[in-house]
Amino acid sequence: MEREMPGVIEFVNVSKEYKSWFPSRGMVRALDDFSLQVEDGEIFGFLGPNGAGKSTAIHLAMGFMRATSGHGFMLGKGFGDAATRRRVGFLAENVALYHRPAEQLVRFYGALNGMRGSSLARRAHEVVEALGLVSDARRNVRQFSRGMLQRVGLAQALVNDPQLLILDEPTSALDPVARVSVRELLLESRKAGKTIFLSSHMLSEVELVCDRVAVVNRGRLVRLGGISELLESRQESEILARGVPPNSFPGAISSDGLVRFLVEATAQRSALQRVWALGGEIVSVNPVRRSLEELFLEVTTANSSDAIGKGTT
Repeated sequence: MEREMPGVIEFVNVSKEYKSWFPSRGMVRALDDFSLQVEDGEIFGFLGPNGAGKSTAIHLAMGFMRATSGHGFMLGKGFGDAATRRRVGFLAENVALYHRPAEQLVRFYGALNGMRGSSLARRAHEVVEALGLVSDARRNVRQFSRGMLQRVGLAQALVNDPQLLILDEPTSALDPVARVSVRELLLESRKAGKTIFLSSHMLSEVELVCDRVAVVNRGRLVRLGGISELLESRQESEILARGVPPNSFPGAISSDGLVRFLVEATAQRSALQRVWALGGEIVSVNPVRRSLEELFLEVTTANSSDAIGKGTT
């Protein structure tokens, strides 16, 4: 199956069912009429609680399994197209690597993607260096910590200079310094025109790097949008003013001559007028911004009937 490429990854009404380990439960539906489109050149966050269907969606896109119904495309080809996978860098949630020296191992994975000769050796060294593994490049990975294995896994995902990166929990085993390095690497990859599909429970990291996010729960898409669009409240604003008594507004906080307080959107105009009437100055007015964690908890604890219907983009 092939089509003109509207999105780098596209799921179209995909459902996937498994046989339950418990016969009385019959079939378990991991994905339920799931539709999603990832655009070219974005860092896309793919979120959900354990068992929500994230790994199933990734495995379908990579062609490791087939959908029960529906279909999908990756880089313009149907899911599972072997040639297309050479243009994709993939990091699984649980990194499993052959016991070889690190840089040799990265070259091995590059060769599996058709790379050869001096270009393979040069690129393997580049990604090993980018992941901070040069001093350990000749050590066998069986001696590596989990965090170091994670970095080797990232190196093998990058070695073929992929057009699309699919990363499942890429920073889960990394220390804070390594996380910053990977974050910078992802941003540089986007700047170079790559598309990154990032599945993670590290919500603070997702909030820092992603352009858009999707939240999946019980196999269905429950929220989709840009980070700012999803996190900035339209119901409440924060006003920062100078030259007004702190007790002029309920819940106001005073610091260094500035008074900060929250107002509902419907009361914003009257609050501004009150500041001016008191002889004060408006310093800033901004929508209240919640964290991605707060949004995640809100949408994943809601009733599953709130899921976005089929055909959502």
